[in-house]
Amino acid sequence: MDERAKIPVSLPHANPTVSYWQDPPDPIADHRTTADLPATADTVIIGSGITGAAVAWGLLQEQQQQQQQQQSSIVMLEARQACSGATGRNGGHTKAASYRTFLHHAGSSLATAKKIARLELASIRAVHAFARDHGIACDLRACETVDVIYDAAEWAAAREAVAAMREAFAPEGRYRLFSADEVRSRFWVHGDDEVQGGVGYFAGSLSAYKFVVGVLRLCLEKGLNLQTGTPVKRLETAKEDNGIDGGALWEVSTPRGVVKAKRVVLATNGYTAAVWPQFQGVVVPLRGQVTAQRPGRAMPRGGCLPTTYSFIYEKGYEYMVPRPEGSRFAGDIIIGGGLVRAPDDGLLEFGTTDDTTVNEVISEYLRDSAARYFGPSWGEDDPEGRVRSEWTGIMGFSPDGFPFVGEVPGQRGLWTSCSFQGHGMVLCWMCAKALVEMMGGRDGDELREWFPDVFRITEERLAQKFRGRLDGIPKPEPSGGNAGSGPVLAADPR
Repeated sequence: MDERAKIPVSLPHANPTVSYWQDPPDPIADHRTTADLPATADTVIIGSGITGAAVAWGLLQEQQQQQQQQQSSIVMLEARQACSGATGRNGGHTKAASYRTFLHHAGSSLATAKKIARLELASIRAVHAFARDHGIACDLRACETVDVIYDAAEWAAAREAVAAMREAFAPEGRYRLFSADEVRSRFWVHGDDEVQGGVGYFAGSLSAYKFVVGVLRLCLEKGLNLQTGTPVKRLETAKEDNGIDGGALWEVSTPRGVVKAKRVVLATNGYTAAVWPQFQGVVVPLRGQVTAQRPGRAMPRGGCLPTTYSFIYEKGYEYMVPRPEGSRFAGDIIIGGGLVRAPDDGLLEFGTTDDTTVNEVISEYLRDSAARYFGPSWGEDDPEGRVRSEWTGIMGFSPDGFPFVGEVPGQRGLWTSCSFQGHGMVLCWMCAKALVEMMGGRDGDELREWFPDVFRITEERLAQKFRGRLDGIPKPEPSGGNAGSGPVLAADPR
């Protein structure tokens, strides 16, 4: 893992695999608000995924609420097309498997574990509410989800964690446990004696691409300057100019010119070290893989199942999102994961930013996953073939399994919210909200009441050694202490 973490992180590759969600691309994909790159800006946001969009929205809303006479200029730079990174490539799952991390977090601090679980649920609700309130057409639905568990140790750990969360959050506890027979009968899952049980809870699904494109459109109406096809080649502190450029602290260099800015936001997730090398070996890229499959001919409801799924086994899992009624390709099965099925538990997927290709071993495994899990409930393949599309995306992972949020230590005016462990759809929105509060000088008790301190960027966290994906840690026997695992690789690309 040391060698994988040392691979120099590159900027996004040209011509990535075509994401199911971005086919065809939205008209905003190649948008440039102005023909030329602005020479100066108050704020430059690098990255146009859910984090960049949420930060832009927060800053623009703040300006409007404060009724500032002179609006601050906000420029967003995107290396490729708008929302072409992990957000626009994930599986569309708004799902917080908080019970899987709860005991791990509670081993250090019960208060922190509760904050993280509440933030994850709050983020799902906030994203859903924003889409509804602003009329963003993104195939949004709230639904139940089920984690089908095939490993005895995972099942024991799940039962212990659910019991702990019910006690900690009573009467808010919201998880339901299903026996193996209930899982097979209620959720059409095949598995004979392999299924150990299941955990059900609230979740949802959406097209993250359509959602973020919708947010970006709202931001453009409020004055955002979006510049796609503009990779950041170099970021450095501005030379002393005696205030000629309005107190600029940073020079952001691109192939189209330089933007001088008072502050910069790194909304770059797995690519962060390519822009600011201090993150090399700290935010480590990991390539995730997803496939969209036409439902088998025997699938109930034509594949438009009422729940989403995860299939959890020793050291790994897949997640599955059925496309809802009324959506394009309704009934399609989006299934991703399968990392540990590659050689060396997917070691070679760490450290790569190449989303122009797929791992053929993972491809072969994912192609068969849905039919294997549903067995007779799948039936014969669609006459047009099982796989409609497959693609990859780049996530970002940190040594301790937490995001980095805040002002980079020792770098005035350089802010970041990145490294979401493949869990971005239930972390990014609220982390962006916290970052906007910090940037506005409102970093007091009110923010600390709901935002976990362990998410804040510190020199100590930046000095930690990357060991790999924390959710690969084997589960101990029940009542063995830290029965939870690190964040689930998912939506994320989920």
